[in-house]
This record gives sequence, C-alpha cells and structure tokens, in this order.
Amino acid sequence: MSDLFSRGSSTNAQPDVQALKEQTMNAIRQELALANVQELMNKSGDRCYTKCITKPGDSLSNSEKQCLSRCFDRYMEAFNIVSRTYTSRLARERQQEATL
Repeated sequence: MSDLFSRGSSTNAQPDVQALKEQTMNAIRQELALANVQELMNKSGDRCYTKCITKPGDSLSNSEKQCLSRCFDRYMEAFNIVSRTYTSRLARERQQEATL
C-alpha cells in the first residue's frame, strides 16, 4: 500500500493508480445501482400496496394479487425504460467527450 503513495519515478505507479481508481469507480457504480433497485422495490411496494390492498387481512384476494402483479410489472417496465434511456445517454456523452 505504501507503493501507491510513493513519489518515485516508477513507470508502473501511474497505471496502478489508474487501475485502482477504475476499480473503485466500478464498485461505487455497482453500489449505486443496487441502492437504486432497492429504492425502486421499496417505493413500488409501498405504492402498489396502498393502491391494491384496500382492506388488509390475513390473505390476499385474487383481485388484490392481480392488482399487485400488474402494478409491479408497470414499475419494472418503467424502470427498464428509464435505465435503457439513461445508459444510452451516458454512452453518447462519453463518446462525445472522447471525440473532443
């Protein structure tokens, strides 16, 4: 670890620092993606429950099950659309930055 912070003239020091930086950024991206999915599930669960379960009881009726299923499907479809759009936007921005 002390090699990372040394100021020697080693030519391998720069690529190692760059690789470490990239690994750290990838780990952060993965953590953010996980947090976003967890937030989506929590919000969709809360909203779908509020919408579909009008009289909480010991079990779900068939109509409540069907409502929950459709509600979650809509949330996942919307999430997938937004994710694809966001990913393509990031890719376009990175490509534009690379050409500058």
